Amino acid sequence: MPTPSANAEALPKTQLSQLVDVTAALAAHAEEHDRSAELPAAGLALVHDAGLLTLTVGTGHGGPGGTLADTVRVLTALGRGDPSVALISAMTLFAHAAQARTGGWPADLYAGVLAESATRPTLINALRVEPDLGTPARGGLPATTARRTADGWELTGHKIFSTGAVGLRWMQVWARTDEDPVRAGAFLVRTDSPGITVERTWDHLGLRASRSDDVTFDRVRVPEGAVLGLDGRDGGDLRAWNALGIAAIYLGVAYAARDWLAGYLRERVPTNLGKPLASLPRFQNEVGAIEAALASAQAFLTATAETGGVTAADLAKTVVTNAAIDAVQRGVALIGNAALSRRNPLERHLRDVLCGRIHTPQDDVVLGSAGRSVLEGTH
Repeated sequence: MPTPSANAEALPKTQLSQLVDVTAALAAHAEEHDRSAELPAAGLALVHDAGLLTLTVGTGHGGPGGTLADTVRVLTALGRGDPSVALISAMTLFAHAAQARTGGWPADLYAGVLAESATRPTLINALRVEPDLGTPARGGLPATTARRTADGWELTGHKIFSTGAVGLRWMQVWARTDEDPVRAGAFLVRTDSPGITVERTWDHLGLRASRSDDVTFDRVRVPEGAVLGLDGRDGGDLRAWNALGIAAIYLGVAYAARDWLAGYLRERVPTNLGKPLASLPRFQNEVGAIEAALASAQAFLTATAETGGVTAADLAKTVVTNAAIDAVQRGVALIGNAALSRRNPLERHLRDVLCGRIHTPQDDVVLGSAGRSVLEGTH
């Protein structure tokens, strides 16, 4: 049986040419997954087989210790192929990155995760959003509650927007304790535990195959030590990973849209013109503007990933995501009705890229913080 480190050793061999192959394989089935809105299990298996789901496993655990810059590069490629696969994969990559940097998982539980990861996709996600609270990024405590038992905790509550829910092996469930004073942390729940129900509620504009469904917990048992964050360690340095990883996915969508647009313009020959639309200066200029915007966004994303600063990462998420959205919208405006036909991928790319704005950190928070920093002279 291969060890986790053997699987992770695929990383040094995952050069640009292999990422191109992975992207192409994912793209071949992205439309099918968008139509069915089913979990893209085959795509996730492909990412696993390429050694990418264990990219961020720490070297201390036998992994490659993939950096933030490595992760951004990979997520851009995955987003270019199928952003639903990319988003589900990102959650697992972030979980391993957090463990490598801040620890927290009990050694036996994490060893089990790595053992399973050697042979099959072993997906992890942090479940934080709730029906009444919304996203915790804007403050507040969860309604999901962990109550003390003789040998650990008992978890009851309801989470929404739980990306990849039906395919997860582990859920990091943000909950409050029943103690006085109240504490909050992420309770580690294996998804074959009794009392977990996944309700198929995800019926979204974009990333339809991400299966970000509702999950309810009814007195789910959690071992005593299987909790992250109750000791005050919040893994805050991973905010940059989340911001830049999410931005990378949507930049990948914009690249896919640009590629389709370029192919369409090369192939489309109106009878009254007698030559491809790609030969006209108007189309050349607009595609050039798209290329300039994407190149700038890529440079900002790459540079920020190499430094890893949280403030710059938040700003990069806003700048890169909006550049990606604008690039796709420019393509739509350029060719009109053909862009909005479901038989053309550009329609799907438009729906997918628009989802970039709703991820934390959101634009109003990022821009407000950046503006205050400048006006107060603290930037």
